[in-house]
Amino acid sequence: MKTLKFKTNINCGGCVSKVTPFLNKQEGVENWEVDTANPEKILTIESDGATKEDVKSTLQKVGFKAEPVD
Repeated sequence: MKTLKFKTNINCGGCVSKVTPFLNKQEGVENWEVDTANPEKILTIESDGATKEDVKSTLQKVGFKAEPVD
C-alpha cells in the first residue's frame, strides 16, 4: 500500500461530495480523505495500484485540480 498526497482545490463539503463517487470507484484507491482545514486542501490517498496520474485524471474529469506533493 502506498500513500499519495496532492494539493487540491477541493475546499468544502460540497466539493468533497462531488468527488466522492469518482474516488470511491477509482480502481486501486483503498481509502482517501481531504483536509479542507489545511490551506493547501491536502488530499491523502491510500493506493493499492492507483497512480498519481490516475488520481489527477479522475479529479480533472470532475473539474478539480490535483498537484502531487512529495
